[in-house]
Amino acid sequence: MKKFNKVMSVVMASAMTAALFAGCGNADAGTQTADSAPAAEEAASETGGDTAAAGAFKIGGIGPTTGSAAVYGLAVQNAAQLAVDEINAAGGINGVPIEFKFEDDECDAEKSVNAYNTLKDWGMQMLMGTVTSGCSIAVAENTAEDNMFQLTPSGSAVDCVKYDNAFRVCFSDPNQGAASALYIGENAIASKVAVIYDSSDIYSSGIYEKFTSEAANQPFEIVSAEAFTADNKTDFSVQLQKAKDAGAELVFLPIYYTEASLILSQASTMGYSPIFFGCDGLDGILNVENFDTSLAEGVMLLTPFAADAEDELTQNFVTTYKEKFGDTPNQFAADAYDAIYAIKAAGEKAGITPDMDMNAICEAMKGAMTEITLDGLTGVGMTWDASGEPDKAPKAVQIKDGVYTAM
Repeated sequence: MKKFNKVMSVVMASAMTAALFAGCGNADAGTQTADSAPAAEEAASETGGDTAAAGAFKIGGIGPTTGSAAVYGLAVQNAAQLAVDEINAAGGINGVPIEFKFEDDECDAEKSVNAYNTLKDWGMQMLMGTVTSGCSIAVAENTAEDNMFQLTPSGSAVDCVKYDNAFRVCFSDPNQGAASALYIGENAIASKVAVIYDSSDIYSSGIYEKFTSEAANQPFEIVSAEAFTADNKTDFSVQLQKAKDAGAELVFLPIYYTEASLILSQASTMGYSPIFFGCDGLDGILNVENFDTSLAEGVMLLTPFAADAEDELTQNFVTTYKEKFGDTPNQFAADAYDAIYAIKAAGEKAGITPDMDMNAICEAMKGAMTEITLDGLTGVGMTWDASGEPDKAPKAVQIKDGVYTAM
């Protein structure tokens, strides 16, 4: 991607070298305040109390709200609803309110397709989803066949957006891998690096492949690269021992937070304390049940969102989210919030109306997505091209005193 590739070195070098371990637009494109998020009932009352009867855009969402990846799906569901409430309170899309319905897929591809069909029966006109890559790829086959507009907030595998009706808010896996290697190298974090990845997972393996490719251009050596699979993801003693024996000062974990919490716990038991570095899949590690979060102190990860950022949009979003849901929003929440505002911006650019069928809406939205600019939580001046990829700069955070801290 053009901006990602051109800006990467400048952003990483200028913004982060001074403190190695230290540590948004107009109303139509995502700049809101905490005061602009009243209850959804108020928006409904302004349209007669029944948005469907008055005419509404029906936007569906799919993701895991139960199961091992529920922390992702619940964050997406909550933040998307928050954005919908704000937009409806401000007049909707082209003066038309949004109806939002979210279905649980339990992070299972087959259940995700079933959820898609349920939402179609409901009358869905656009899909904000799905949350995870495998499910997003499975559903994308159906949205492509139906010509349903699809914007995934966090499906990062390349094939999530292989069809022209599909777009994403997050970075793709290859870009996360390249950015991680670049950041480690340019900031001289370590000279010897080990990698532990899930070879059975498209997210993890995709990041790993691009990481190793970019690492060849960086001043560090990958001294150990050990895989695990979905059938063997509870005992990481072998992988950790090989990293320790090879003298790895940093262990790169392009994996999800559940497995990462086990790795950190087992490394502590072994007396091995390297720097641990990951990508957006580690966002959630502080919420793992029965995990000693002190073990995550110092963990670094690339993410487009930091809840302690000082810009007004982020602080208003975090405050409102905490008040409404009793928790600090993670990167997946920020992706979803931006996704809903991107749909709003593109819908207004395209001039869509609720009486249009999903095919007509999709055709209009595909063109409009390449013409909008969004100042959101996960990037300022975000744009999209016809490939479905976002164009924005990455950020990095480190866990300090039990919270994610911008670097």
